[in-house]
Amino acid sequence: MRPVAILGIGQTKIDEQWDKSLRQIAAEAIHLALMDAGRERADGLFLGNMMSGILDRQNLLAPLAADFAGLKDIESVKIDAACGSGGAALRAGLMAVACGELESALVMGVEKMTDRHPHEVTAALATAADADYEGEMGLSFVGLNALLMRRYMHEYGWKHADFAPFAVTAHANAMHNPFARLHQKITAEDFEKSAMIATPINLLDASPIGDGAAALYLVPAETLRRGTRILVAGSASATDTLAIHDRPDPLFLSAAYRSAQEACRQAGVGPEDIDLFELHDAFTIMSALSLEACGFAERGQGVRLGLEGEILPTGRVPVTTRGGLKARGHPVGATGVYQIVEVVQQLRGECGPTQVPEARIGMAQNIGGSGSTIVTHILKRD
Repeated sequence: MRPVAILGIGQTKIDEQWDKSLRQIAAEAIHLALMDAGRERADGLFLGNMMSGILDRQNLLAPLAADFAGLKDIESVKIDAACGSGGAALRAGLMAVACGELESALVMGVEKMTDRHPHEVTAALATAADADYEGEMGLSFVGLNALLMRRYMHEYGWKHADFAPFAVTAHANAMHNPFARLHQKITAEDFEKSAMIATPINLLDASPIGDGAAALYLVPAETLRRGTRILVAGSASATDTLAIHDRPDPLFLSAAYRSAQEACRQAGVGPEDIDLFELHDAFTIMSALSLEACGFAERGQGVRLGLEGEILPTGRVPVTTRGGLKARGHPVGATGVYQIVEVVQQLRGECGPTQVPEARIGMAQNIGGSGSTIVTHILKRD
């Protein structure tokens, strides 16, 4: 397998884009990635999306996007791994180029979620849970994460207020990201006073949905000059049970642990070598659980990294450096690609006030379901 590099990136602002269709948003991100790469075409398109068939009544989305973007006749396929679709799409495109089957590939994620009633969106998101034993009982993803957070607080003695730094940091970083949905600073006091959704999760614990698309252009690393390359140094995916109640320890993201271990093995690095970590902070509890599973904190101590300022761009483990899911927004099928775009920006030194000093190695982790599919990538500046 040959090394693969990311030559181009593109992203749209995450927002309520009522004036644009799903295909228009997708094509915009594709064209931006092509422009950034200095290319006109690619050999394949790997598109991550979760809900086009439900919310947009549109399947066969990849050929639709390719056609509308002027890329007729290329290979195109949609990848669905719920909220982990973007990361899964990158793995598919990566393997196609790495094995020599393709000489270039576009990887993208796209989702359009705001044209439908919130009840429809909530029901569509719930299809990534166990339909018989979670969905049938009326459990939403907010409810599932609320159960995890309540158990975590009980087991380790943390208070709800202790999770505030995850949300406060994400919002502060998003202020400097023009593509982020929420340009609004918040305080720890705002966090505590926010409206309750599912105890103990309140509005500021949760990420907002949105419409958006992001894209990457992959090429064999050997075609680029050293010193300018952003390599995909590690890529791994792992699964856990779909239903949380089937896990021996619901507070340990075993798929995060296994995919991070394998990605680190491939890249020849450990947690101490990672300069930034774009984690999947759909809810603040997931930030803590991800930091612990990936080896950045001991069990039950992920919250402490936020309280001690270690997650800031100048901290030991910078996270959500462009706003994360919490403030950049969470167009679910596209989120994993947005994360990779943001790691590339960091490794290029393009992040202004939220730039991580001398960033050379970045990790991104994309979670599907409540931890049932987790994809981890490690990028290196070379």
